[in-house]
Order: sequence, then C-alpha cells, then structure tokens
Amino acid sequence: MRKIILGLDEIKKKINELKGRDVQMSINRGRKKIESLTATIKDVYPSVFTIKTNDEKLQTFSYFDVMCGNVVFDDHP
Repeated sequence: MRKIILGLDEIKKKINELKGRDVQMSINRGRKKIESLTATIKDVYPSVFTIKTNDEKLQTFSYFDVMCGNVVFDDHP
C-alpha cells in the first residue's frame, strides 16, 4: 500500500498551477518499467489531465495516478 501525502483537491490545484509549463515526470508503467520524460501539461479537466510530450504525443492521466505515486512530477515550482 502506498502512502498518500496530498489530498485530491491539493493535487488538482498543483497540477492546475503547472498547466502550460514544461515539467519532468516519472511514470510507473508497471512490471518495473519507469518512463521519465519532459512534457507540457496541456489541459486540466475535473477527473483527468492531459500532457503533450516532446514528440507531440498526447497522454491522459487521472489525479488518482498522482495520488498513488504512479505519476510523479520531479520538479515543482
């Protein structure tokens, strides 16, 4: 079980503050596959947020992914 540090509202607020900025991210894809990338937070929705990677791919994540530690932002403002 993973330790929850921030609540859902706090995570949404922090991601909304990062909207439009380049961020370093680590994404746990499962089975010991960790992907590190630089991306821009493109849009923020009530249940999910989207990022655009440097190679112009669009990916969607839920706030729960951040809460559980599957998506980690490496540098904060």
